[in-house]
Amino acid sequence: MTRRVVARTFVYLSLVLAAVVVLLPLGVIVLTSLKTEREMADDSGALSLPDDLLNFHNYVTAFQDGEMLSAFANTALILVFAVSGTVLIGSMTAYAIDRFTFRFRKLVIALFLVATLVPGVTTQVATFQIVNSFGMFDTLWAPIALYMGTDIVSIYIFLQFVRSIPISLDESARLDGANAFTIYRKIIFPLLRPAIATVVIVKGITVYNDFYIPFLYMPSEDLGVISTSLFRFKGPFAAHWETISAGAVLVILPTLIAFLSLQRFIYNGFMKGATR
Repeated sequence: MTRRVVARTFVYLSLVLAAVVVLLPLGVIVLTSLKTEREMADDSGALSLPDDLLNFHNYVTAFQDGEMLSAFANTALILVFAVSGTVLIGSMTAYAIDRFTFRFRKLVIALFLVATLVPGVTTQVATFQIVNSFGMFDTLWAPIALYMGTDIVSIYIFLQFVRSIPISLDESARLDGANAFTIYRKIIFPLLRPAIATVVIVKGITVYNDFYIPFLYMPSEDLGVISTSLFRFKGPFAAHWETISAGAVLVILPTLIAFLSLQRFIYNGFMKGATR
C-alpha cells in the first residue's frame, strides 16, 4: 500500500510539474499583454500583475498595426490549399505504394525514410533556388507548394491505415469493373477518415504556427501571415513586448480552441495508426 501511495504521489507531482512548465510561459504572455509600456520599462518581473487587468489596448494595437486581419486571411488561404493538397497527395501516394507492385518499390519507401532524417535547413539553398526558378518567390504559392510536397510523415500515417484495409475489397471492386482510381475514390479514401482527421489537425497546426517558411519566401508586408505579423513590433534596438504578447495571445487562441475541440480525433488517430 505504501509503495502504491508513493508511486501515485510521484505521478501526480510529475503531472503538476509538467503542467506548470507548460502553463507558466502562457501565463507570462497573458500578464505581459495586459501591461503598459511604462510597466514594462519598470522591469518589475515577468510574473508581476498589471495595474489594470482590463487593459486591452495592446490587443487593439496588435490587431490594427500588425494588420492581423490580412494575416489571418493569408494564413487561412495557405492552410486550406496546403492541408487539402497534403491529404490528397499523401493518401494517393500511400495507396500506390501499398497496392501497386512496381520496380524499386522498396527503394522508394527507403528514400522516403531517408528524407525524414535529413534536416530541412541543409537543403534550403537548393530549395530556395528551385522556388525562385519557378517564379513562386514572394507569392502565396511558395509556402503552399513546400507544405504539400515535403510532408513525408503524412504519407507514413496514411500508409499504416491503407495497409489495414483488406485487399479483398479491391479485388471485389475490380470484379465489378472498377479501375484503380475508382477503388481509391470510393473505397480507400472514405475508409481513411481517422487518418485524414489526424493529418488535417496536425498539419493545420504546423502550418498555422510556422514562421520560417513564410518569413523566408514571402518578404512583402502584404503577404504576411499571423506568425510574421508579430515581427512588425520587433525593432533593430528594442521590441514592444507588451504588444507582441497581445498578438501572441490572439494567435494562440484559435489553435487552442481547435486543439481542445478536436483532441479526441488526434489521440484516436495516432493510437489507431500505432496499432495497425
